[in-house]
Amino acid sequence: MGRLAPRPLLLALLWLGLCQGRVVRVPTGTLVRVVGTELVIPCNVSDYDGPSEQNFDWSFSSLGSDFEELASTWEAGFPTQLYQERLQRGEILLRRTANDAVELHIKNVQPSDQGHYKCSTPSTDATVQGNYEDTVQVKVLADALHVGPNARPPPSLSLREGEPFELRCTAASASPLHTHLALLWELHRGPARRNVLALTHEGRFHPGLGYEQRYHSGGVRLDTVGSDAYRLSVSRALSADQGSYRCVVSEWIAEQGNWQEIQEKAVEVATVVIQPTVLRAAVPKNVSVAEGKELDLTCNITTDRVDDVRPEVTWSFSRTPDSTLPGSRVLARLDRDSLVHSSPHVALSHVDARSYHLLVRSVSKENSGYYFCHVSLWAPGHNRSWHKVAEAVSSPAAVGVTWLEPDYQVYLNASKVPGFADDPTELACRVVDTKSGEANVRFTVSWYYRMNRRSDDVVTSELLAVMDRDWTLKYGERSKQRAQDGDFIFSKEHIDTFNFRIQRTTEEDRGNYYCVVSAWTKQRNNSWVKSKDVFSKPVNIFWALEDSVLVVKARQPKPFFAAGNTFEMTCKVSSKNIKSPRYSVLITAEKPVGDLSSPNETKYIISLDQDSVVKLENWTDASRVDGVVLEKVQEDEFRYRMYQTQVSDAGLYRCVVTAWSPVRGSLWREAATSLSNPIEIDFQTSGPVFNASVHSDTPSVIRGDLMKLFCIVTVEGAALDPDDMAFDVSWFAVHSFGLDKDPVLLSSLDRKGIVTTSRREWKSDISLERVSVLEFLLQVHGSEDQDFGNYYCSVTPWVKSPTGSWQKEAEIHSKPVFITVKMDVLNAFKYPLLIGIGLSTVIGLLSCLIGYCSSHWCCKKEVQETRRERRRLMSMEMD
Repeated sequence: MGRLAPRPLLLALLWLGLCQGRVVRVPTGTLVRVVGTELVIPCNVSDYDGPSEQNFDWSFSSLGSDFEELASTWEAGFPTQLYQERLQRGEILLRRTANDAVELHIKNVQPSDQGHYKCSTPSTDATVQGNYEDTVQVKVLADALHVGPNARPPPSLSLREGEPFELRCTAASASPLHTHLALLWELHRGPARRNVLALTHEGRFHPGLGYEQRYHSGGVRLDTVGSDAYRLSVSRALSADQGSYRCVVSEWIAEQGNWQEIQEKAVEVATVVIQPTVLRAAVPKNVSVAEGKELDLTCNITTDRVDDVRPEVTWSFSRTPDSTLPGSRVLARLDRDSLVHSSPHVALSHVDARSYHLLVRSVSKENSGYYFCHVSLWAPGHNRSWHKVAEAVSSPAAVGVTWLEPDYQVYLNASKVPGFADDPTELACRVVDTKSGEANVRFTVSWYYRMNRRSDDVVTSELLAVMDRDWTLKYGERSKQRAQDGDFIFSKEHIDTFNFRIQRTTEEDRGNYYCVVSAWTKQRNNSWVKSKDVFSKPVNIFWALEDSVLVVKARQPKPFFAAGNTFEMTCKVSSKNIKSPRYSVLITAEKPVGDLSSPNETKYIISLDQDSVVKLENWTDASRVDGVVLEKVQEDEFRYRMYQTQVSDAGLYRCVVTAWSPVRGSLWREAATSLSNPIEIDFQTSGPVFNASVHSDTPSVIRGDLMKLFCIVTVEGAALDPDDMAFDVSWFAVHSFGLDKDPVLLSSLDRKGIVTTSRREWKSDISLERVSVLEFLLQVHGSEDQDFGNYYCSVTPWVKSPTGSWQKEAEIHSKPVFITVKMDVLNAFKYPLLIGIGLSTVIGLLSCLIGYCSSHWCCKKEVQETRRERRRLMSMEMD
């Protein structure tokens, strides 16, 4: 029975929001199929715009009632046991073609499949609007169609192009119903398939693609022979007709005005082989002719065709022996109607049907090349049409035109030779000993470069520039960029002189240069053809490369001085093998040997470039910005002065000099760099020695407490007045158990009492103050866990000299002190415990209150007392 009951909740969700008024449709009328064929029944739902796929159920009845479940698109247990097995074997399947359409496929239809098929869609609509099922009737007929070739096995026909052939196949149907046959001839060539000619079930002929003209002209026909034979006739075979021919027959029936194809059968009829036509064309291999004479070439044709065929001959010319490459051109052509198409200087004639002559008058250099003879054979067809049956191309005939070459010599000389890098180079290429009668000759030049190598090395030449026949200049890869920048200049000074100039010669430009002068001869058509190339002897551009020498000597005019005086140092420069040098100077300072405060540190102080521009490098003393001066005394002598020298200025001072050579006008190239001997500043004093240490009374603090650290400075040696001492103090911290991380600057206090504090990412605050002349206190307020680590201080002493100036001493560092930050367990859990106890008390009281209210008002039962009637006792005697 059909299942139209509502589906579970899943089906309801799938159908939620669908439109009303749907109609299920299957093909109208009766479907007719033959036993063994495939049955396809489409089913679709109209007016469906749901977002998901529509579900379908198929049922079958052989009598039109009592339908059995056949297949479903979404419920696997829907079909009955009989159809479950056919579904599993793949004989019955459902194929969805759209969200609202599905096809039922039954392969290998049997007589038991005749009956009624119902397509239905389940619905959960509140109101039924439309048709939710539709039924179609299927008739199954016995196979009564017989198709066969005219002969078995299928024959193989071997034909020549232009010969006729016929193919036959038989087709008949013994169906009890009134059916019609349709027939199609197919041609198979490998995987390709072509329709030749078809006869439809309505009696109409349809030629295949490419056969229309042959069908309308009668070259391809389809006839009936007797009651069951069909003949394909081809009047003239073509090469395209080769292949295997199949006869495809289909049976049709008309149901309620509609045609249905109920089955189709095909049979291989024959294989047709078209034998190619033999055609050869032969020309002479090598021909030499003098300039101005006539060129006569003969093309001989050989073929095995003796029927009515006409040749078409074409002569072509190419610069290469391959006629298929671009650039070949047609000289003359003789078509199949014996009409000649050629130019005034070229003639084409034929002595007999197998020999054709090409005549080129007054040949020139441009006629040298390869000549080809193309031959095509054409056979007549229907209605005066022609088709090509064979084609051949001859081997190339190599033709050389000899002429008198122009006679001249080429000489190359260097008018300017560089002595250094960046000097100019100029070469002149001259053409000499030319004949005055060579008025039709034009000269062009090509420039080449070859690197200097040993005699046993193979060196290839590089093209710099080439001049074309119209004097158009083209650059090579080596010179293209430099020519665009104006560094390479190619020019033509006179009719017989070509110049090449390098504005600034580099070391890479050293090598051999030579020129090639080409002679171009004017042709009959005013074109120019290269006739000769003459090479010049190479010219070697070379200069000895010697190492650049730069020597710098530093001296100190005043060797003895004291702190606070002026330090002066002069640097004398001498150079060799450097062209037009200019110097840039850099003054550096290094700590003397044995000073461990900043080992291996070189400090850049001041510099002066090659354009005499002074720049302060790493001079960071703000109070002594004008305390250093660097000036040029002479072109090769420089003087450095440092005023108000400090004790911290002690060290080794040098001049770093760089020599620059001019390139390309305002540009400079670094030629050499040299370092002067050191000049030492050494203060022999017996002043005090300073030390720094860090102390803390609380190396372990609780989070939130105050952390105190003291930086204590001690003085050894000579006693100093407190007013003659000042200190720059900086505090650093390394927030790790070791010293593997970079120190972080916390706060600093300079000698003038100005405090600078760095920004922090957590809540604790820092303060720094001077407790006494030699003690400095760092306090961390509200310490956090991140404040743990190693703390140390850095102290820079300042001492007042007898002259009243302040002298900066070497910076000193204290040893680190490790500080730990602990957590106060009691304070950490005090507030959470109080909050928990308070919340528990409130919740308990609230629960008691809710229980009391519920029992008093919500759960009270009203008790109704039975009212007793009071009756008077009646006296027994009153009865």
